[in-house]
Amino acid sequence: MNVSELSAARLADLVPELAALLIDAVDGGASVGFLAPLDRAEAVAWWTERSAAVAAGRLAVWVAHEEPGRALGTVGLALPDKPNSTHRAEVVKLMVHRAARGRGLGRRLLTVAEEAAAARGITLLHLDTETGSPAERLYRSSGWTAVGAVPDYAADPAGVLRPTTIYYKRPGAGAAPAATG
Repeated sequence: MNVSELSAARLADLVPELAALLIDAVDGGASVGFLAPLDRAEAVAWWTERSAAVAAGRLAVWVAHEEPGRALGTVGLALPDKPNSTHRAEVVKLMVHRAARGRGLGRRLLTVAEEAAAARGITLLHLDTETGSPAERLYRSSGWTAVGAVPDYAADPAGVLRPTTIYYKRPGAGAAPAATG
């Protein structure tokens, strides 16, 4: 499996593949910000808009291919542009095609994003995911620390409001200490 970071131009070239991956994720029940059924034109438009963020340095995107023409997974790092937050980034849109699940691709993509963040000098990562989802098990087993859950944070693909758990991790530091309060 080849995982590579995308330039804005390469992302634009791969929009049809990435749109198909997004549609598969939503159809498979992944809570990635869209309701089912996701229209292909909407998925294409969403990925097309990401190209400008990549070109501006506000977003880094990686894609996993096993064969040309079919994106099997992706992950992004949203990089803040405010002076007081350049030390942190958000892991966004970690998606694995249903046909590629169970082979460690999600963990590999997450590791790639974590390592890239550390190489960029990022000292704090954060993300959110649907509470109780398979993704949550991945984050916990990868050393991410849960901060807490927000009830009714986002609708799942069926439109049902679900809680979301917020996580953080210090790249290269393994598991972060438990939050106290």
